[in-house]
Amino acid sequence: MKTIRLTMTQAIVKYLSSQFIETEEGIQPIFAGVFAIFGHGNVAGIGQALNECQDKLPTYRGHSEQGMVHSAIAYAKANNRQRMMACTSSIGPGATNMVTAAALAHVNRLPVLLLPGDYFASRTPDPVLQQLEDFSDPTVSVNDCFRPVSRYFDRIMRPEQIINSLPVAIQTLLDPENCGPVTLSLPQDVQAEAFDYPEAFFKKRTHKIRKIKVDDDELNRAVDILKNSKKPLIIAGGGVHYAKACDVLKAFSKKYQIPVAETSAGKGAVTWDHPGYVGAIGVTGSSAANNLAREADTVLAIGTRLNDFISGSRALFSDKTLIQLNVARFDTIKHNAFSLWGDAKLGISNLDECLNEWKVSDNWFKEAEAEASNWNNYYDDITAINSSSAAEGSLPTDAQVLGEVKRNGEASDIVVCAAGSLPGELHKLWRTEQTGGYHSEYGFSCMGYEIAGGLGVKMAEPDREVIVLVGDGSYLMLNSELATSIMLGHKIIAVILDNRGFSCINRLQNATGNTSFNNLLKDCKSIDDGHPEINFAMHAQSLGANSEHVENIDELAAALNRARSSTKSYVISLVTDSHKISPEGGCWWEVAVPEVSSNEKSEQILSSYKESKTKQPY
Repeated sequence: MKTIRLTMTQAIVKYLSSQFIETEEGIQPIFAGVFAIFGHGNVAGIGQALNECQDKLPTYRGHSEQGMVHSAIAYAKANNRQRMMACTSSIGPGATNMVTAAALAHVNRLPVLLLPGDYFASRTPDPVLQQLEDFSDPTVSVNDCFRPVSRYFDRIMRPEQIINSLPVAIQTLLDPENCGPVTLSLPQDVQAEAFDYPEAFFKKRTHKIRKIKVDDDELNRAVDILKNSKKPLIIAGGGVHYAKACDVLKAFSKKYQIPVAETSAGKGAVTWDHPGYVGAIGVTGSSAANNLAREADTVLAIGTRLNDFISGSRALFSDKTLIQLNVARFDTIKHNAFSLWGDAKLGISNLDECLNEWKVSDNWFKEAEAEASNWNNYYDDITAINSSSAAEGSLPTDAQVLGEVKRNGEASDIVVCAAGSLPGELHKLWRTEQTGGYHSEYGFSCMGYEIAGGLGVKMAEPDREVIVLVGDGSYLMLNSELATSIMLGHKIIAVILDNRGFSCINRLQNATGNTSFNNLLKDCKSIDDGHPEINFAMHAQSLGANSEHVENIDELAAALNRARSSTKSYVISLVTDSHKISPEGGCWWEVAVPEVSSNEKSEQILSSYKESKTKQPY
């Protein structure tokens, strides 16, 4: 057996660069590169290995460990989980900074390979700089924080252990059901240790993501349920995108006259002008989708976790017959659903083959069309510059900003958002015209994802304009990858909606019977001069971006045109209304209300809360 002598990290890099995937676009490397921030726990080991392999596995320098992982995650999502990146950090704060992003990837079922440095396996120099000491267990390090937020975790204590661990890592990253973050913790001395590895271990290997076939009995049961339904509704989730099932879903909906609502992750699976499209569903949903959900007798959920925002905390359609088509068995039985375990594209095609000439009554489809028409009229009004819901001379609303961005955009644009008010407004109001045109991180609702996520999307889709919509709070939390976008030449457009605080949570605070406190800047503890007036345009300029501040909504269109013509990242800021959101659409969401409060409105709010809970199944 032929062998090659390499350090452990040289072997990791060589192995990763030998892994390829077959997709509709052909055969490509699985790993598009590695984001890295070096420290004493990884610069000498994997740092050297990456430097020697730039032609096959390029390294990108991040500015924040959390941010660089967000970018890697966004890249994987934009590639429908077929291509991805790795991220490496030192031990200590570098590693723990990645834990939040790992949790985000875990919640959203997205692949990313994390390679944090670790303590010395020999323990000779213990305690080393940045080493956490557990007085009862010397094997514990801060990297154990990755265990609950990783789909697969291993600490490599000997160089030969990667021969077993790396194939498992790749299998996990490409598994449609178990997909998520993988963490290989790399002690810094083991990184530099050499071993005679079998040459065969590094042969080029081409993978193909397997498709889970639907069980015949489950399929027949689902067909019987649909044939006996009078008012079925489809809920499209992110799994529709990952299974490349958008086209078959659109054809299925049209053929059988079944209206389609969408989750945040599923948005764009059906374009907004499709005849069966009824918009977003749930807490941040349209009145069209939610009205139909209340009236439907059967719900076919495809590729969705059905979290509380979609199910209205289990109160929106808990009394309906539910079928769950999903690659994850864990998800197929949620909400007492009938399981249809399998690939979304195969499952829809199988249903199509079995339903034959059956279709839903014209009356139900016409009702869906009428609801969608009413919602479209509402959209036109709420997003207009001179919206009837906005007082003259008042600050622009989120909806007006979204409408102006859409009116001055292209069908190929990709909008990126994450936490706060914007994902709700975008879920309801953004009109997606092309597949992949909507990128939201709302599973973990992680503030600070937006700028870094926009960079990752642009790296995956360099020929499409990427527009990041972000609130001032999220921007302040994590903006450093804006500098990375400048450094790498991946232009994004960021529109910062400055509502002077955490306005989304301030509204939630008020809705649960509490007075405004510590959310809007004016309600926070401050010196006599008050909170700072932040100049976001100047800040973005200091990071290397082109930028400007616009005084009102009327100036936004021209600014957007300037941004589109810019050759590098461009930031536009404007002050918006911190209180107004689109009043129509949506449904109840359970957030606990204090049973004892000094607020005079609390008793009424608590009574309404208890009444809403009666609509839950238990």
